[in-house]
Amino acid sequence: MRMPLDQRLGSDLKRVEQQLMTAKHEAVRPAGLTVPQFAALLVLEQSPGISAAALARSCAVTPQTMTTILRNLEQRGLIERNAHPWHGNVLETRLTESGTAVLVAADERASAVERRLADAFTEQERTTLRALLARCSEVLTS
Repeated sequence: MRMPLDQRLGSDLKRVEQQLMTAKHEAVRPAGLTVPQFAALLVLEQSPGISAAALARSCAVTPQTMTTILRNLEQRGLIERNAHPWHGNVLETRLTESGTAVLVAADERASAVERRLADAFTEQERTTLRALLARCSEVLTS
């Protein structure tokens, strides 16, 4: 017997993920960013000089997608890419001043989305939710 739709956790997870992405898209759009671009800038702020491959992994996108994201961010002057001092074939990526300003503006609004979501739960519920989501990830990747 096939599993009924109302018992499929994947549908619930997908719906919430889409709703979160829609809310974040609305939050970062006034700064002229997409959610993947915002994610890349956020990681670059925390890890300046990170390679494109590591950045793609951190943002959960393919290397090809990250190449497009970085090209668009570079064209807008939000990032700069320079050859690594020892590994000439590796490009280090860093935020520019403009990139930092755009990130700050976008993050103010995106953080509000995250706070609104977090505020719907007690601290204990957030801890439990994170543990449950980590278990989901473990099951799906093992």
